[in-house]
Amino acid sequence: MHHLTAQPFGSKEFANSQPRRQPTQGNLPRIMRLVPSLLLGVLISWAGGVNAQTENPSAPSAPPAETVTPETITPETATPETPTPETATPETTAPETTAPQADAPPELVDALAQIDVAANQKDLQTVMSFFSPQFTTSDGLTYDDLQRTLTALWERYPNLTYATELNSWEQDGVAIVAETTTTIIGTQTADGQTIKLTATITSRQRFENQKIVQQEILAEQSLVTTGENPPTVQVILPEQVTIGQQFEFDVIVQEPLGDRILLGAALEERVQPSSYFTPTPISLEVLASGGLFKVGIAPAVPDTRWVSAVIIRDDGTTTVTRRLRVVRPGDTP
Repeated sequence: MHHLTAQPFGSKEFANSQPRRQPTQGNLPRIMRLVPSLLLGVLISWAGGVNAQTENPSAPSAPPAETVTPETITPETATPETPTPETATPETTAPETTAPQADAPPELVDALAQIDVAANQKDLQTVMSFFSPQFTTSDGLTYDDLQRTLTALWERYPNLTYATELNSWEQDGVAIVAETTTTIIGTQTADGQTIKLTATITSRQRFENQKIVQQEILAEQSLVTTGENPPTVQVILPEQVTIGQQFEFDVIVQEPLGDRILLGAALEERVQPSSYFTPTPISLEVLASGGLFKVGIAPAVPDTRWVSAVIIRDDGTTTVTRRLRVVRPGDTP
């Protein structure tokens, strides 16, 4: 694996692993925020351009990136790996953590089931009835934002299916804090092509009076494919890094390259509601090594980023997106 000197993580693209050449195709693709916006629409996982950082992180020394087990994604069938659940850390006395599902309060299990059913039926009124008007998320999303996003999302993907698993729950006074993982699958037809989507998000939400008042996305992974035989890729990216830390983002095509040409691009963006349905222009490069191999440097302050890659081959296109948390040393999600 070869990387050139890394650019700051806030720049529009990572350090290029090979010289850039303009592709001959007329129109360059635009990465649509199909999944982050979709994830936002995942209610029960519930909810779910580029802001350049002009200065290098001020951290005196960056620790090495954590070891990440490579993950192979098969476009047609694979579901992204579900992150290991993490226990919520309350501000005061630690609440009692209980095994999921079997001993969960009936009202929690019932709420999860009802939201899944309503989401699969695209019943916006019922879905929103489970959210407090004061609902907020760690991404800055409000009740009104969620309602508008779901409406737009379901117009684009009218056949989305939702499946939610309860990972853990805990009683925190009168509130219930639940951690869930939701998988979303759907298709969309655009310009005569079928776009297939698979997304998984793990999130933590706080219920008060049987309504969701707060939500935090812990992990987010998505795969969007088009074409007869979209590339199968292996993705290497940590879920979390510390401020100023250098990390690798590799997207490796599993099929032999042969004499075919691969085009691709990688970019990162700050997670913010204003970007959910905003297309991001990208500049493609010819990939001679069978994938994208990039190096990034985390910003000097805690943040959350979307890290995406698009791989284009003559028989299909694969787009992957991951959420990357940037934290201070010792912080837990």
